[in-house]
Amino acid sequence: RGLCPAAGRAPAAQPARRPDLRLASLGVVRPAGAATAGALHGTPILPVAITSGLSCVPFARMATGMTISGDARLWWNNAAGTYARGQAPERGSVLAFTASGGMRRGHVAVVSRILGPRTIHIDHANWGGPGIRRGTVMRGVVVMDVSDRNDWTAVRVQVGHDSSNFGRTYPTHGFIYNRPAGTRMMTAEAPALVEVAQAAPSPHASQHHRLAAQLFEE
Repeated sequence: RGLCPAAGRAPAAQPARRPDLRLASLGVVRPAGAATAGALHGTPILPVAITSGLSCVPFARMATGMTISGDARLWWNNAAGTYARGQAPERGSVLAFTASGGMRRGHVAVVSRILGPRTIHIDHANWGGPGIRRGTVMRGVVVMDVSDRNDWTAVRVQVGHDSSNFGRTYPTHGFIYNRPAGTRMMTAEAPALVEVAQAAPSPHASQHHRLAAQLFEE
């Protein structure tokens, strides 16, 4: 359904840093006791004003600030060694679809919300469906994990504007996280912040910090 060739990358927004922002050298730190932490852990989604005429690749780049090259079907492999990857959804991560029948270029979508262990919302572009024009940006689209192991390697996507209707099963690689390879998410538990994992400094850390600052502006 999605035809997602590589395209030029639009510059990412540069959000202002708030004085009370607390960041680790890598990863995202949220304030202790933050509400709806489970749904919001991850990295921010940057504003994308364009609502039509986009394929999935430029939309994902603009919405995340990630600099992965190639068609959507190549993102999983091209992210290796640069961005962290895994099988669990996080807000701001990219769900990478494999190339499959009817979707030879693959597809990428940005996770906007975690609804449950097998249900998420995504924002993406150029996904066909009833009443949906090609190149349209859609937000809050429901995606269900239907894999045997709950590893998100097989999903079904909401059809058109109907959140109760789902199409065929699509294979995916998993999630590309918006942080350097070798790092994991920072979590917050009241009354103190808890660091899950930390790695050596990375050239991508400054970009990640800018994206993290946006999280506190939303």
